[in-house]
Amino acid sequence: MTAATWLTQVRAAPMRTQQWWVLTTRLIMPSVRTGEVLASVVAPVTFTVSFYIPLKTVMTFSGTGFSSYAQFMMPIVIMQAAAFTAVSAAFRAATDAVAGLNRRFGSMPVGPLVPVAARMSGNVFRLVVAIITALICGQVIGFRFYLDTVHTIGFLLFSLLIGIVLTLGADVIGTASRSPEATTQALVLPPLILGMLSTGLAPAHQFPDWVQSFVRNQPVSQYVIALRALAGDTMPNAGQVTWSLMGPPLAWAIGTLALCIPLSIRLNSRRA
Repeated sequence: MTAATWLTQVRAAPMRTQQWWVLTTRLIMPSVRTGEVLASVVAPVTFTVSFYIPLKTVMTFSGTGFSSYAQFMMPIVIMQAAAFTAVSAAFRAATDAVAGLNRRFGSMPVGPLVPVAARMSGNVFRLVVAIITALICGQVIGFRFYLDTVHTIGFLLFSLLIGIVLTLGADVIGTASRSPEATTQALVLPPLILGMLSTGLAPAHQFPDWVQSFVRNQPVSQYVIALRALAGDTMPNAGQVTWSLMGPPLAWAIGTLALCIPLSIRLNSRRA
């Protein structure tokens, strides 16, 4: 191999990390400058106000088994904030697909998974902002961490995991659909319906008998149950962090990732 040939191959070799960084800043910086990231702040505030103010008195009278309704309700605020971020992620993925960016990247020496990795980095950035805002809102209305530092870190990491699961699934749907408007409209209702038919706002026993099994076992309820146990409470009804309690929500999360990761790889590998 001649020196000229070796230099040509070296120069043509794509630098995945640098590509990822450039594409990530392409997503994050404009959203900061234009104020788009404020949506990640406004959404948790809106969810907190719209859930807590109308339901606090009613649920305190009905009883939740917790020291306060804020302690009971806070996980569903985080869930809804993550779902809102997921809708935004689907819109971004569909916009890139319909604008031809995926085809353009396919004709360039860009790693097949670099664009989706950059989109997920932007999603995680907005997700972190949303979770921090939700926790600040929770502190205002009375939510507290009652367990040790390990459980608190577990709460934060599990919240982030839930958000990553939702945003990756939304990214796959957006990439496959290639219709930003249709994708956004299709993804708005499922989080709302599952959130209402969950134990996020009311205990399962307050639902009609015929729907209690679904309410108790669907993924949103399982995520909420895990977050309540990790946050703890002065009352004993938050549950203990055991494998029997954490197993179902972890299974939902890992199972969803196991489904979405291969789909994402396949969709983004076919763009060339």
